[in-house]
Amino acid sequence: MLQSMTGFGKATGHYGNNTCTVEVRSVNSKQLDLNMRMPSAFREREPELRRMVSEGAVRGKVDLSINIEGLEEGRMQQLNHVLFDHYYSELGKAATEKGLSKDGLLSEILRLPDVMQPLKLEMRDTDWPEVRNITAEAILAFQRFREAEGTTLAKELRARVEGIHLLMEQVTPFEPERVATVRQRLQERLDEISTQKDLDPSRLEHELVFFIEKYDVTEEKVRLSAHCHYFIETMETDPQAGRKLGFIAQEMGREINTLGSKANHAEIQKLVVQMKDELEKVKEQVLNVL
Repeated sequence: MLQSMTGFGKATGHYGNNTCTVEVRSVNSKQLDLNMRMPSAFREREPELRRMVSEGAVRGKVDLSINIEGLEEGRMQQLNHVLFDHYYSELGKAATEKGLSKDGLLSEILRLPDVMQPLKLEMRDTDWPEVRNITAEAILAFQRFREAEGTTLAKELRARVEGIHLLMEQVTPFEPERVATVRQRLQERLDEISTQKDLDPSRLEHELVFFIEKYDVTEEKVRLSAHCHYFIETMETDPQAGRKLGFIAQEMGREINTLGSKANHAEIQKLVVQMKDELEKVKEQVLNVL
């Protein structure tokens, strides 16, 4: 069955004194657009994480978020000894030269830029397998969400495509009246041509072919029916058929437009308008298909 482009997955796990929460979410996009947020301690694993998410998401604007509770990175500070020594030496000299007290010099130096810096923690070898497994669980939940949404999409798409096919079949009862109208017009045109003294047989043949092609909608109905069946078949057999379904919908639109241009009948035109309306809704939903 189909998969939706929209998805959400979340998984939480523990390792050591830390709690890891991974979230994966996505919305529509023509290509894979992946954004990742994680502690810097895991940045060296970004290529592997990107590969995992890419294989699981395939397409869409995807956000991956890894949050580690208990990880002190960003909150713990460490002293930049080189910078501290430099400030202490220069400010101490200045204080001596000016006859100023050095009381409070230490606290003032600690407030200067970059003297205290965030402590960068290194990831232990035992941490990554745990985080990777939690990420895999989140991706699996994300895929299941997409499948559930895809089931709902498939039901709606099937109903609308079958509705288009049903509307097309409703054209048939109007065919006899339409044929009679076309026959009358053709007869009038032939009578007009036959009164001409310099009647050209080739022109007569051309006129006949023109009228036949102009009003015959048999091929359009056959092709539209085939496209409807192919749409549903593709939807049932390819879980990542978004692009293909979009192409099929375009072909359906061409046949409906041609049917409308050839209809020359008020009731058939109404059916064509309804088919176009249903097709637009199909195209909107196809954008949500992976």
